[in-house]
Amino acid sequence: MRLSRRRLAAAAALTMLFAGPAAAQSVKDFPDVTDSSFAEPNGSRVLRLSAVIPAERAKVWQAFATAEGWRAWATPLAAVDLRVGGVIETSYDTRAQIGNPENIKNQITAYVPERLLVFRNIQAPSGLPGRERFGETAAIVELEDAGAGQTRVTLTGVGYAPGEPFDTLYRHFAWGNAYSLMKLKESFMKGPIDWKQVEAQRQAGAAAAKVAGQDKDKGED
Repeated sequence: MRLSRRRLAAAAALTMLFAGPAAAQSVKDFPDVTDSSFAEPNGSRVLRLSAVIPAERAKVWQAFATAEGWRAWATPLAAVDLRVGGVIETSYDTRAQIGNPENIKNQITAYVPERLLVFRNIQAPSGLPGRERFGETAAIVELEDAGAGQTRVTLTGVGYAPGEPFDTLYRHFAWGNAYSLMKLKESFMKGPIDWKQVEAQRQAGAAAAKVAGQDKDKGED
């Protein structure tokens, strides 16, 4: 039996829903993000992106300094130990639990409350290209007053040496950090992300893909 037009349309819609932002290719897909990245004399690249967030600096700081803050805009799972040497553990998987080996762990190396947070990765998911060298980079979050109760957030990544796997990592986080800045902005404009809804959409998409695959197999018989 061939896949009906109605089922095909539903499957396509759900596929687009889950592809969503992943279809974007570069920082240029995010016009509200300022890209001031540059290369050092030795060829290493500094990835520097910023955006103005419609919230006071103290509130934006909480989005990075607390588990509740991370869950509002970034990941459904988060644990934050805010101290030098402390770890920020997160996961994009709505079913994950603290301690899972596929979780993301970033160790804090320095911070200034409401102004600066510096960390580097000590555990990355197995699917991240170049994960074995990712810990050689570092991330810096800077918060500055932008007037009218707003905050400029600048995300800087350093340590992207010339060649692979840093070329791939750089492209990955150029888009990823721009997308993250937009999700942060949206969380203050529209409210926290509803992760239960995200999980329900994921399950619906998986079910639609399964049905589409079964119908395709039947049509080939």
